[in-house]
Amino acid sequence: MPRTNPLHLANLLALAAIAFIGPAALSAPPINYEVPPETAAFKPGPNLDVVVNNCTACHSADYIATQPRGPKFKQEFWRAEVDKMIKVYGAPIVEADVPKIVEYLATTY
Repeated sequence: MPRTNPLHLANLLALAAIAFIGPAALSAPPINYEVPPETAAFKPGPNLDVVVNNCTACHSADYIATQPRGPKFKQEFWRAEVDKMIKVYGAPIVEADVPKIVEYLATTY
């Protein structure tokens, strides 16, 4: 007796299940939900459009507003934060936008 390929058997079982429950069961109705209103907004500053275009895909202005403040949290601090967003979290920020974002953050916050 020939051996049955386990993948072939799994495919046959999946097809039988689809035939039994029907293709309509494979699609779920869309989920509708309302996004809560923003609780913070980016402050006006240089390159605000670049910041909004790059940063709001992942987080709101609240995230930036909660970062440390003071004289030592300027260019170097914000450059490290932007680099972290790119290298650790995979933010799709092009290199040409990095200095613009850092300038905005260091100047505005």
